[in-house]
Amino acid sequence: MPGTPVTALSILPPPEASDVIRSTRLAFVGPFTELRIEVFGVPDLQRDIMTDGEGNFSFPLIGTVAAAGKTPLALADQIRSQLAGKYIRDPQVTVNFKAPTSASALAFQSMAVSVDGEVKRSGAYPVAGRMTLMRAVALAGGLTEFAKLDDVVVFRNVGTKQYVGIYNLGAIRRGNYADPEIFPNDVVVVGDSPQRRMFKDILAATPALLSPLILLSREF
Repeated sequence: MPGTPVTALSILPPPEASDVIRSTRLAFVGPFTELRIEVFGVPDLQRDIMTDGEGNFSFPLIGTVAAAGKTPLALADQIRSQLAGKYIRDPQVTVNFKAPTSASALAFQSMAVSVDGEVKRSGAYPVAGRMTLMRAVALAGGLTEFAKLDDVVVFRNVGTKQYVGIYNLGAIRRGNYADPEIFPNDVVVVGDSPQRRMFKDILAATPALLSPLILLSREF
């Protein structure tokens, strides 16, 4: 492929813990996320909570709070608006992720995966627990009628390298190969897009039918 150096690999490597920690992408609240919520000057409303399996939690005076998919700042604004006037004249609310207590840095907060292209709801979706490519597409509402099952690209940065995985959802559904794991900060693109057009020559020569095609596209 002219002007684009690539190296073919057998698998798409997982990210390193440091890739998640130093990421500049927004962090989103998800299921089983630990949060520290404080309302300035109101000690009874300062507490540590964990969201449930659907990303919700209960908070005094306002009841159940739907937190999944929101940033801590957006969540603080939501709590403030529900407390304001009725309970507290001008509440100052802060929401932060709690510091990780696990030895695994990947357990720290629910980060997001971006899903774009021929899906019904493009956007960033929280990742909590194990996420796969098929599940990421499902979170984005599934495929549109124009989606190409054999044209799904995953972009991933690992250390100083960028990797590209090209997958066939039809082959995964048939069990030709395993549904690959998706990690926070991955970008999934379904169907035609400017990003994957630069790989069209490789796709034509090596279609991802019986196995995924993994490329090391560049080093930073």
